[in-house]
Amino acid sequence: MRISVTDRCNMRCTYCMPAEGFDSVAHANILTYEEILRIVRISSQIGVKKFRITGGEPLVRRGIVELVKEMNSIDGVETTFTTNGLLLEEMAESLKGAGVKRLNISIDSLKRERFHKITLTDKLDKVLRGIEKAHEVGFNPIKLNVVAIKGFNDDEIMDFVALAKDRPYHVRFIEFMPMRENSWDRDQFMACDEIEGVIKNNLPQPLIAVHEKNSPSRDYSIDGYAGRIGLISPVSRHFCDSCNRIRLTSDGHIKSCLLREGEEDIKTAMRKGATDEEVKFLISRAVILKGAGHSLGDSETPLENADRPMTQIGG
Repeated sequence: MRISVTDRCNMRCTYCMPAEGFDSVAHANILTYEEILRIVRISSQIGVKKFRITGGEPLVRRGIVELVKEMNSIDGVETTFTTNGLLLEEMAESLKGAGVKRLNISIDSLKRERFHKITLTDKLDKVLRGIEKAHEVGFNPIKLNVVAIKGFNDDEIMDFVALAKDRPYHVRFIEFMPMRENSWDRDQFMACDEIEGVIKNNLPQPLIAVHEKNSPSRDYSIDGYAGRIGLISPVSRHFCDSCNRIRLTSDGHIKSCLLREGEEDIKTAMRKGATDEEVKFLISRAVILKGAGHSLGDSETPLENADRPMTQIGG
């Protein structure tokens, strides 16, 4: 279960937030930590064991480290974390101490000007220091998520691959998805097969396939490299048949698929006095109704899959 704890973010990535901006969810409508912990406890009773904290940017929400500690006190629960890395330099050690098992860090360029263009922040150096700090305090592996955009950062593919040479970083290239909040253009789309071709053409060593159960990523190791390379292809190669993920939005809705309409309003039910069994039923129903696939990439225009941007759904 991916839990979005906030729709707020200290970056403004162009593929995540609408260009015209959006109205943040009012504080009163955001799930409280007590409500999140209740959902985690109930979900763990029906077989959900892995929980990923996301946003927005989860590190901007006050008290996030304490939430992670409380989640990890629930029997059988494992927590992981997705962040843009901007606050990692200060918080990596606390997250490690709270029991976070793994980190995913979003970073789409290693060039200062490009990083600024896509995030609207001039903080690349700080993010890189945060990644290094996470490595220093013992996070292993650290997954670096790179949205590949043709004509923007496709000439940096091998620069990102090089990050996995001496560090146990898992560099994962993600296809640019046609979502409602970005100005998607098929000319900017780069399929993972094309990314793989670039890597193979520039490496003397072969890519060695590594199977990771229920992972959306096609993973590869490289002889002499401490880390791995991954390819995530939501557009060109759907992985819906192996997807075991559901999402909890910051305002308390369960989404069984990022790319399909339909949500279960858990928050309203709880605030109206729903019992644990009733909440359990709503979560289970969302899982049962999970679709067999999606239509992403079938159209030349961004997918109008939901009435909210990615930053509100949770990455």
